[in-house]
Amino acid sequence: MSNNTKIKLELIQGQLEEIMRKAGKLEAEYADRLSYVHPNYRESASNLLHYLAFRSFDIGELQQRLRYLGLPDLANIEGHVMTSLRTIWSIINKLLDNKGIMPGKSGISIKRSEELLRINTENLFGEDYSKRKTRIMVTMPTEAAEDYLLVNNLLKEGMDCARINCAHDDEKVWTAMIENVKMAGESMNRGCKVMMDLGGPKLRTGSMRPGPKVIRIRPYRDSFGWVEQPAKVWIAPTGVMPPDNDADAIIPVSSTFVEKIRRGNILLFTDLQGKNCQIEIIRKQGRGRWGLCSDSAYITTGTELHLHKVKESGKEKNYVSELLPSEQYISLHIGDTLVLHSEARAGEPAVYDLQGAVVKPAHISCSLPEIFLSVKVGDPVYLNDGKIEGFVARLQNNQMDITITHASANGSKLRADKGINFPKTKMDIRGLTDKDKADLPFVVGNADAVNLSFVNRAADVKDLQQELEKLEASIGIVLKIETRDGFKNLPEILLQAMQSYPVGIMVARGDLAIETGWENFATIQEEIMRLGESAHIPVIWATQVLESLAKKGVPTRSEITDAAMSQRAECVMLNKGPYIEKALKILNEILVKMQSHQDKRQTILPRLKNSQGLGLLYADTGE
Repeated sequence: MSNNTKIKLELIQGQLEEIMRKAGKLEAEYADRLSYVHPNYRESASNLLHYLAFRSFDIGELQQRLRYLGLPDLANIEGHVMTSLRTIWSIINKLLDNKGIMPGKSGISIKRSEELLRINTENLFGEDYSKRKTRIMVTMPTEAAEDYLLVNNLLKEGMDCARINCAHDDEKVWTAMIENVKMAGESMNRGCKVMMDLGGPKLRTGSMRPGPKVIRIRPYRDSFGWVEQPAKVWIAPTGVMPPDNDADAIIPVSSTFVEKIRRGNILLFTDLQGKNCQIEIIRKQGRGRWGLCSDSAYITTGTELHLHKVKESGKEKNYVSELLPSEQYISLHIGDTLVLHSEARAGEPAVYDLQGAVVKPAHISCSLPEIFLSVKVGDPVYLNDGKIEGFVARLQNNQMDITITHASANGSKLRADKGINFPKTKMDIRGLTDKDKADLPFVVGNADAVNLSFVNRAADVKDLQQELEKLEASIGIVLKIETRDGFKNLPEILLQAMQSYPVGIMVARGDLAIETGWENFATIQEEIMRLGESAHIPVIWATQVLESLAKKGVPTRSEITDAAMSQRAECVMLNKGPYIEKALKILNEILVKMQSHQDKRQTILPRLKNSQGLGLLYADTGE
């Protein structure tokens, strides 16, 4: 061994000893906190502290030195920090022929680390019924309460966990969803965990002033105005939604009238403008009927519908049932002013004079008026998941004037119940709302885990744990990390959460990206996953996974890459959409294929077919 190599090895060994000493010191400092950790997490909590000590050093240079010497470079040691450090120290000690004493105590082995993560994952998400390690969670749409077939198909395509968001619908709908999930699981002799999101202190836009009770039927026309494709119309009893949500118009009628409608029948009606129109019935599906309409038409409550049965005499007459008011929205352009109110007030679009000048700017309220105590003039603001950007131009009399700096060329639509983010504003908002506390008894009585939204500090988790104690409930807890503070305080949050069992982390990428900045999000996502692995806590990769596919039926190429990368998490979440079954099927196939190439961040090299030749090499493509 050259003298130069010996010096390098001694330097590395000294650095390893320093890291191990700091890891031991940090564990000793937190001994009292560790005593409160659930027994199933004792080893994991210690390893989390070891990892934090390890990452307090600039490891990059050390890794480079190790690689140049052909030694393990400390990559992917999150789950077994002390064992990996001690192993490399021992190798170097042998090379140096030293008899030094290794500092620090032994840690979790690699095998034990993998076992802990597997056990914790199974306890949170349930038994693995698929050919893949990564579970799939699916957000339940409202129609899952009525449409058992939809839920059944989701389980067939690989859904492992059903997510219900308490921010939407009500206990009656949630109960029906859960019953359908359980019924489908029993029919397939498999389980499906139910996880329910508490709404949390989500800052959202308030209500909009209701629009008129009218349905617009609009076929698709070419540039010359000719009908290219008829409008797809769903006719069904009130509240029965189309199974795939793929309807251009929904007409509610009585259930007795629906039962009389057959394929090939024609619905005749006169619209609000006195135009004679017709809908051709093409098929039956569940409790509803599908029809095609080539006429542009406007229908309101009480519009007469005449059922014409082809090849049969006579007509049946019925009326359009009570319609809900049409959904209103505010259209915002660059330079516009949006007034945000602290008090509840129905939102309205801007009012213009005959010359197009603004007489009264658009206005809407917000769900958390306490933000007005924290926001300052000049603070940036993001609306509708970052699709609209602006800044606070004025604060006066419980209202804030927001100047819009970014919107689509033709104007961006802002509707009720859309997210509002102040990424650079420090807000003191606690994790549990009054509604969360009201919803919690139902959650603990019906779900397998509670998803805690907008976790910012350890105290938020403690609040939830105290409420669960009052209810004498034992239930899984998933920490939704979606703010800058949530990421910053994640180690403290984890130590508090690990007093309960089991625990999971959800990387809620929608709000998190906005709150932390697009340029920072990729690294923050990685760090959250590393921290989860260091504590052997399963991570959920959530928000906008295969979103275009679920909503439009066709994925983007970047979505496919994102879905493939999600294999590094223990669970992937899909949001609802008309093509959710298709999205679920493709995601399932992607995850199965990817696990032969990658195990979390560890690359696997499967045998290449035709590796002896110089032609194209196919691995697992089926060719």
